[in-house]
Amino acid sequence: MTEVETRKSGRAGHITLTRPKALNALSWEMCLAIEKALDAWADDPEVALIILDAEGERAFCAGGDIAEMYRRGLKGDVDFGRRFWADEYRMNAKLAAYPKPIVAFMHGFIMGGGVGLGGHCSHRIVGESAQVAMPECGIGFVPDVGGSYLLARAPGRLGAHLALTAARMGPGDALHAGFADHFVPEEDWPLLKQRLIDSGETSALEEAARPAPESPMAAAQAEIDAAYASDNLPKIAESLEAESADWAAAALKQIRRNSPLSMATTLEMLARLGPAPSDIDAALAQEFRVAYRIMQEGDFLEGVRAQLIDKDRNPHWGMALDAVPPERVAALLAPLGAQELVL
Repeated sequence: MTEVETRKSGRAGHITLTRPKALNALSWEMCLAIEKALDAWADDPEVALIILDAEGERAFCAGGDIAEMYRRGLKGDVDFGRRFWADEYRMNAKLAAYPKPIVAFMHGFIMGGGVGLGGHCSHRIVGESAQVAMPECGIGFVPDVGGSYLLARAPGRLGAHLALTAARMGPGDALHAGFADHFVPEEDWPLLKQRLIDSGETSALEEAARPAPESPMAAAQAEIDAAYASDNLPKIAESLEAESADWAAAALKQIRRNSPLSMATTLEMLARLGPAPSDIDAALAQEFRVAYRIMQEGDFLEGVRAQLIDKDRNPHWGMALDAVPPERVAALLAPLGAQELVL
């Protein structure tokens, strides 16, 4: 049974994730199927725009399907993961640079690979059930699939907060952080999709959009900026410890659970990108350098084991929060030479 349905409807190309029991987690085959459809429709005169959505009530896409990657990596086969990531990142880049409008309808869980799928589209719709997050530091990885690009572009220091804590954004937060463009109540989606299919025009999106829901993160923006003013992980933890707000206590609790090496590397990635990067390709190339090495030089296998395989939620990280050697971070981010990502 196919996990992605691709078809042409009226003036639209339509891509639907059809793996709801797995929260539409992206497999390697799904990434390739989506890319194939994008390539086929780029120059198709019958396709004026693309609709990207997902079946099921719980998730647009809750991430990448990394169980097979873990099993092979445990046996020393790291090439499987490297090839998967390279193909997925190439798809992310194509979504960002696509010559026609892509309208992503994102509901429920939109995490990790789901952000890479919907977050780079030209028109990003969220509904009231949206829960957006980049939880990679919790599995010993770093925000990838172009997620570091979106995080770096978030207001102030909000990107660092989202990356280090996997804090979930509701629709108002997602709009504030730049992970979405419009809020449309989910009951209005069927009619809106039909208008897009019939017209091939995106003007219907503006008409359907409603005022953004409240954003708790926008309300706390000044405090977040102050707490994450440093690029130094221990200093951020100290700042959060000194902050009395509930959000800060929750953030500190999560930071103490996540991989110190992953968080320190993430902070360095965001610093290298700068506050307003304009090139997603540079972000993806940097992410791939980490992905290429993470099974052998990072906490990825242990993090996946603890969170997704054994589910004991008790990972044994390789180092302490205040003891991440800068040279370990630099090694993960070093150029790959002939193995650099080709988009």
